Amino acid sequence: AEAVADFFIEEHNETALDALLREVEPQPMEAVANDSPVAGKTVVFTGSLERLTRDEAKAQADRFGAKVSGSVSKKTDLVVAGPGAGSKLTKAQELGIEVISEDEWFRRTGQG
Repeated sequence: AEAVADFFIEEHNETALDALLREVEPQPMEAVANDSPVAGKTVVFTGSLERLTRDEAKAQADRFGAKVSGSVSKKTDLVVAGPGAGSKLTKAQELGIEVISEDEWFRRTGQG
């Protein structure tokens, strides 16, 4: 802790930090949509997604208050299955988990 305090005592360190902070543009966090029909649900994406990349799908689910998992379990609430879905789809069906298409995902999340 003393070393940190000593760092800020040095005028050139403070000047460098101030210059660095002037270059930073904080981005506002997007609000989580707690009123979304998928809020609080655990979602698994499987198969080929045609409208989203995996990263986009995860980010979108996060924005809508859902938790994305990479595997299907009894804790999974919803599986979004695209073409070529395999063992995750089979397991979801065996466990009686709701399976929807990517288009249905967009409808449920109010995107079309």
